[in-house]
Amino acid sequence: MEGKNIPMVDLRSQYHRLKGEIDEAILTVNESTAFINGPQVKEFATHLEEYLEIPFVIPCGNGTDALQIALMALGLRPGDEVIVPAFNYVAAVETVTLLGLVPVLVDVDPWTFNINPWQIEQCISRRTRAIIAVHLFGQACDMGIILGIAKSYHLYVIEDNAQSLGTGYICEDGTVKKAGTLGHVGTTSFFPSKPLGCYGDGGALMTSDRRLADRIRMIASHGQTEKYHHKLVGCNSRLDTIQAAILDVKLKYLDEFNDNRIKLAVRYDEMLSSCKHIEVPQKSTFSQHIFHQYTLVVKDGKRDSLQQYLKEKGVASTVYYPIPLQDQEAFKDTAFIPYKIKVAGDLSKSVLSIPIYSEMTVETQDYIIKTILEADQKI
Repeated sequence: MEGKNIPMVDLRSQYHRLKGEIDEAILTVNESTAFINGPQVKEFATHLEEYLEIPFVIPCGNGTDALQIALMALGLRPGDEVIVPAFNYVAAVETVTLLGLVPVLVDVDPWTFNINPWQIEQCISRRTRAIIAVHLFGQACDMGIILGIAKSYHLYVIEDNAQSLGTGYICEDGTVKKAGTLGHVGTTSFFPSKPLGCYGDGGALMTSDRRLADRIRMIASHGQTEKYHHKLVGCNSRLDTIQAAILDVKLKYLDEFNDNRIKLAVRYDEMLSSCKHIEVPQKSTFSQHIFHQYTLVVKDGKRDSLQQYLKEKGVASTVYYPIPLQDQEAFKDTAFIPYKIKVAGDLSKSVLSIPIYSEMTVETQDYIIKTILEADQKI
């Protein structure tokens, strides 16, 4: 393996494994020329509804559109406050801001990296209307507490499930429900590197509320009830037929993809837990973890040194996320920070995600482990 480049995710290997099915699905769409709203879009939505055990899945253009459409469909108005985790990709706080809403940044749990549910309640004001629970890196938030708080204060809950599609949330009674199906509305992304990824952009919303589903469909299609009849102000956000056809093929393998990453994560845990400068990811008692990312916490200020060592040895690594949202210039005049945010800033200085993907071979993983163990002694 010396001298080779190991990527964060290997989409080529996954494609070659499914090449026959995917090529046939694409060819079928090409021959039909139904590139927009072809039958494959509805078929995929139906199959995803069955997988998630939820009545309504509405595909859209991408995960960011899904968040914006969710906020619009819930009827939030300029000036309303939305609680968002400070350690997160920019999309949630960005869509909140674009709609004239006020993002209220809340710190995260140092072990799961998800929003700290115990800090949510103290950040609620008379203007708070919703909570965005982002299921980060493959592990669900503590939805029991979040839903309880939301019920007490009559708030909406939006689940950003872009990184955790297929993750099971373990309810108090022991039943398991898929992340993204517990709140008023869930959103997800089909960006190519996501747990279920297409070959371009794509996203979806999911809900158990028929009236909300109808509003979502209208908003995603220019606010139309039927062609040229516009009941709401909407947008143009569609999942094209080719992407739907690809996703329908890959959905059959989603659990297998997730299980393969879980097995790889177990090996990483076993081999890296003894490192003096590294903490392996922590798993909660209330959520499965599908390891969309395998994210280390590198102690003692050694993160950048470890990343450089891996780069020299041909192993990719990425910092998700190097700048916490409270420090992003774009939101300095719009975001509200009721209490000091510490954990998000600490994580931005210490986290490092290493390669994990369903087609990774034992040989490749052994090389990554060997390289990290070497680095732990040298940095």
